[in-house]
Amino acid sequence: MSRYATITVIGRDKTGVVARVTNLLFETRANIEALEEQVTRGQFSMTLQASWGVSRFDEKALGQGLRALGRELGMEIKWWFTDPKRPQRMALMVTREPHCLDAILQSVKTGKLKTEIVAVIGNHRDLQAKVEKAGLPFHHVSWTNRAKAEDKTLRILEKAQADFVVLARFMKILSPNFVWRFKNKIINIHPSLLPSFPGPQPYRQAYEHGVKIAGVSAHFVSMHLDEGPVIAQESFRIKPGMTLKQIVAAGQKLEAKVLVRAIRLFLSKQLDVYWGVVSQV
Repeated sequence: MSRYATITVIGRDKTGVVARVTNLLFETRANIEALEEQVTRGQFSMTLQASWGVSRFDEKALGQGLRALGRELGMEIKWWFTDPKRPQRMALMVTREPHCLDAILQSVKTGKLKTEIVAVIGNHRDLQAKVEKAGLPFHHVSWTNRAKAEDKTLRILEKAQADFVVLARFMKILSPNFVWRFKNKIINIHPSLLPSFPGPQPYRQAYEHGVKIAGVSAHFVSMHLDEGPVIAQESFRIKPGMTLKQIVAAGQKLEAKVLVRAIRLFLSKQLDVYWGVVSQV
């Protein structure tokens, strides 16, 4: 038997961070399963998965070592233990539109999505009653101050031990500080065929540009708005004479469908992101 943990390291970039962390883990007789690190505008972030044989694992010593190293480096080091056999724990972020939330709730209920919803976070209370009726915890987080809102949201996600996050038509931009903590683990649905029409009003842009084919894209959230690696897409034809309202209605049907498909692909653990491109392995 083995114990598994995910470790994140975030802070200002400096020499030797990867070596210091991995050396500490080797000293605890860990096996490093996966490691991803990056530096963006001087900010370092690393996510690492490690495992230990139960007979040689000292959880207390690991915690003491990581806390001391975090203080010495002046960086945020967090860790949580995972069970690879348990269902992935999903958190949802919503605003006012219910169609994606409805599709996800139904897919979880019927077993189409084999995951556990551990938190639903909304910057409005419009969907609170629906969420609580489904027996799920709803957390209202006002987004008037993004830094405070993200800090509160991250605390909710940490307490809920969420493995990944789905933006079910959540309309706020997340900062790099937030995204770094869930690299390639935040899934968003965008109502256009990316990279066309990024931003807040893609259906209107499609309507005003007179395009004949529109669509939706499910993608991982990156530090750049609507530029994250695309997981799934689907399109629909814009017929002559269609109004903006009709285009939006057609698109929303696909949003829910494609978002659920992207979550299923993520849960299959067969997605690989390499140089900004998603492939199935």
